[in-house]
Amino acid sequence: MREIWQETCALRFGAVDRSDRLTLAATFDFFQEAAINHAEDLGVGREAVLKNGQGWILSRISVVLEHRPKYRETITIRSWPRGGERLFAVRDYDIRDASGVPIVRGRSGWLILDLEKRRPLRPQSMMDKLPLNAGLDALPDGPAALETRDNLNKAGERRAVYSDIDYNGHVNNARYIQWIQDITDPEILEKADTLRLDINYLRETKINEITDLWTAPLTGSGITAALAYEGRRQEGGQATFRAELRTGGPGCIDPLLPRG
Repeated sequence: MREIWQETCALRFGAVDRSDRLTLAATFDFFQEAAINHAEDLGVGREAVLKNGQGWILSRISVVLEHRPKYRETITIRSWPRGGERLFAVRDYDIRDASGVPIVRGRSGWLILDLEKRRPLRPQSMMDKLPLNAGLDALPDGPAALETRDNLNKAGERRAVYSDIDYNGHVNNARYIQWIQDITDPEILEKADTLRLDINYLRETKINEITDLWTAPLTGSGITAALAYEGRRQEGGQATFRAELRTGGPGCIDPLLPRG
């Protein structure tokens, strides 16, 4: 049983954009795989919790890219449990460069779901089986609940198709990041030296369901770009996710891009 999971690789071609640097969506893919692999190693993976009629559901996550590695750079992806907060099991992440310096940081909140009742369970029984990693905080100020905004403008829609759907039968958490990227000005993403994305997953989206995508600039951020996003079911209008993106250009004053 490893208290901290890590995987080292060369940054693959599909993980970079036209600027030749790591994308947000690829970062979420890396973190997702690391979390799944570590859960399996700790004995609390998919099959282990499924025996009790339960499943892990990602509820919210914050990710900060302080530096964006380039194609074929050697990186190490790390992930570790960080205790619990109310209904959430907290998991942290980072990506380190070849020198061992953290260049990407993340923190997520997971729910343990009763699959029959579709209701979250208190995670304490699961937490007792996991290392606490006390004091090892990748991103102490994330994630948090994001507020509803009434100034959003519709920017597009997406029908959930086969390639969006994961083993759980709904749109995979990392696919929402691709949807967000696709309604964002490409120049903002390509030129950003630093990126922060906070996202809350509110309701699942199943195959063939259509999600309306809404966005608007945030004000008072004092950095290169700050945008809010929301996905809403086309039928019924319920919010499926909320997200906030903050970016910084060359010489960004605060590389951690705090919220607010």
